[in-house]
Amino acid sequence: MAHSPTTSLSLLDRLRGPDPGPWSRLHDLYAPLLRAWLAGRGLQPADVDDLCQNALAVVVRRVGEFRHNGRPGAFRTWLRGVAGNVLRDHLRAAGRRPDRGASFLAEVEDAGSPLSRWWDAEHDRHVLRGLMNLVRLEFARETWAAFTRTALDGRPTAEVAAELGLTPNAVHVARSRVLARLRQEAEGMVEVE
Repeated sequence: MAHSPTTSLSLLDRLRGPDPGPWSRLHDLYAPLLRAWLAGRGLQPADVDDLCQNALAVVVRRVGEFRHNGRPGAFRTWLRGVAGNVLRDHLRAAGRRPDRGASFLAEVEDAGSPLSRWWDAEHDRHVLRGLMNLVRLEFARETWAAFTRTALDGRPTAEVAAELGLTPNAVHVARSRVLARLRQEAEGMVEVE
């Protein structure tokens, strides 16, 4: 399937342009994740919604300053920092004592903490699910089935080929095409294996 020229750029690259489409994709990918992450912090639902919007507003304003350092997860680390800063500002504005959120905020800032490791894993799972939903319609039913059954379900290529009436090579090519498209869309946000 042919892709438009803009699909050669990752979502992060397209955010720097004037097209509102990538911003809508970013919101659709990240708003639910930010809400889930913030909801687990004992906040009121209205505060969670406000903080989610505040974090996304910071991303809108500052994405041009984000520079990928070439390491997997650079964007998720940057986003975790944005969310942590928004939460810190909220706690300060709410007049909460510094010690009440200090350990949580320290965990957010420590890339090796259990909370940060959870954030990273949840981020990658969530974003990959969202990206798969976004690109799914670009592929024929058989191509998508070959991908999901081999890459996600871990089924043998020969078994999937027989089931779908394809050659093993066609199954391999289908899987590779979908993975390449996911890597292209996710570049800089998450490492696709």
